[in-house]
Amino acid sequence: MAGTPATVALTALGIRFIEHEYTHDAAVTSYGLEAAEVLGVEPESVFKTLLADADGTLIVGIVPVTGKLDLKALAAAAGVKKLEMADPRVAERKTGYVVGGISPIGQKSRLTTVLDETAELFDTIFVSGGRRGFDVELAPAGLLRATNGTAAAIAR
Repeated sequence: MAGTPATVALTALGIRFIEHEYTHDAAVTSYGLEAAEVLGVEPESVFKTLLADADGTLIVGIVPVTGKLDLKALAAAAGVKKLEMADPRVAERKTGYVVGGISPIGQKSRLTTVLDETAELFDTIFVSGGRRGFDVELAPAGLLRATNGTAAAIAR
């Protein structure tokens, strides 16, 4: 199977990761919870990539699939005044990925990225590998390095 921009970027950076491919059920809209169930891992170790809009500038928030993104906390962590969730079409255009398969790694544009600090409770976490039904498992530090991101309390 051909690599995704995420796996290509991780490989180029020399960051260790494990690919996890599974058959995505088209009827399922909770992609992260589906991944946790199919892969047989703790849902708290599976993270979803969400995009928020700060007056036309997109910010990436990565939170456990069991929680929600706290927009005020993400705004504070990113140093902006106010955020709202990004339009899904804009998110797809800016990242090069489709909703449900948006990876925080290998996006078309380098965006400010904040990972919820609970990721640091795990040796490895799971994030989208760049398409529905495909996750990558890697150390939180590897994800932060790949995205030039920071960690902060952004989930509720």
